Amino acid sequence: MQDSDTLFDALRRSADPVVVDAIDSLVQNGRDEELARLNAVAFAAGSGLDEEKVMGALLHASRLGLFEMSWNILCPSCGGILGANATLRSVQKEDYHCAFCGVASEPVLDETVEVSFTVSPRIRRIAAHSPDQLGFWDYHRQVFFGTGVVFPEPDAFAELARTALLETIELQAGERMILALQLPARPVIVFDPVTHSAHLIETSGEPTVERRELSMIFMNAPAGVSRVTLSPGPLRLLLDNRTERRILVGVYVTGPELERLIGGRRPFLTAKRLLTNQTFRNLYRTETLDVEQRLKIMSLTFLFTDLKGSTDLYDRVGDLVAYDLVRSHFQILNEIVASESGAVVKTIGDAVMATFPVPHRAVSAALRMRDSMRQLNVRRGAEELILKIGIHEGPCLAVNLNDRQDYFGQTVNIASRVQALAAGDSIFATQAVVQDPESARLISSRGVDAQPQVMTLRGVGERMPIFAIS
Repeated sequence: MQDSDTLFDALRRSADPVVVDAIDSLVQNGRDEELARLNAVAFAAGSGLDEEKVMGALLHASRLGLFEMSWNILCPSCGGILGANATLRSVQKEDYHCAFCGVASEPVLDETVEVSFTVSPRIRRIAAHSPDQLGFWDYHRQVFFGTGVVFPEPDAFAELARTALLETIELQAGERMILALQLPARPVIVFDPVTHSAHLIETSGEPTVERRELSMIFMNAPAGVSRVTLSPGPLRLLLDNRTERRILVGVYVTGPELERLIGGRRPFLTAKRLLTNQTFRNLYRTETLDVEQRLKIMSLTFLFTDLKGSTDLYDRVGDLVAYDLVRSHFQILNEIVASESGAVVKTIGDAVMATFPVPHRAVSAALRMRDSMRQLNVRRGAEELILKIGIHEGPCLAVNLNDRQDYFGQTVNIASRVQALAAGDSIFATQAVVQDPESARLISSRGVDAQPQVMTLRGVGERMPIFAIS
């Protein structure tokens, strides 16, 4: 525990002490299952803590070796983990197949890639560090299903599990077993979460008393889904484990009971949100993506800023004063972006490119940036820092560009062009931004207007409505 104490002392110097105390208490007193794939969003909500501070603390904790971070590819249907990766760089497949649901999907950073945190075994040994020793449902809760899946309360869970499962079987490496089952008049899924293998038994026709036989072989490599159609009635099912580890076979009856058993959902920390976190970008600046990776994000908000007349500023006040003013402006903008759950992607001359997980955070940041520049000018008694801001939201690709994590796509281009149209200390935003319900409420509550005008964006090729927020 001395090593743990030393690391937590270091963590308190880099993260919010109140949050660190809560994490320390969880490590000391929490149940094993609470420390296996910790959901940062749920932990913050359950502890009454700020989500951004919890994320920052867990990122620092992972950097120190207190926790291990995992980038998990989730099935969009059942929430099962189709691939667990120590880094985002390991997400190289174009699509992932869920044998349990029989569906394939591509990894999408804001929908099907979650980030979770597991306590390091050198800090505290938990059951999930030895997954082959976990029971059937403990394995599903702590290893197979993502942190966004919520199971029913114990009493309801027991009843639903009894109804939705015909049988659960544990087979050691090389072991075989024959199950005698009575097929119902509903489809049945024979599934093993260890090998991600499944056999779908469709049922049709009149019930029969004839006993059928069916074999299922489990191999080290995932075999995907095999299918067969049988009449309801007796079945001898041969299960053959030819892998080198224990497997956990469940025979599930599809229907509303199974849906209620594993259908509960809660928010989780998405890869998109982590990539737009300033602490993450500071700690993992060059370690996120490979050069050849192109990962999809369905919705990300981009904010571009630029100082109007910065060249004249250097001529007017001199290089030294101008440099200090520009540096102060960068510091203010960085602090505002971070406080609004955003991250600065890069600076280009006197310009800033930042990302936010949702549009209203970018709008709030833009309004605060403009107010801060105005206040700074009042203190100096001169209109020296005039900030032009452009905002747009849409899909994009996360890429590695010039040895750092960046973004590519038309959404980025449009955001940049919108900023270029801005004049004075104006904020220009696209329709996707101002019509977001939270953005609309924010604009109304701040007592500002969003005036539309149809404009042509250079390089985009079509006229589109642009809103001046003033």
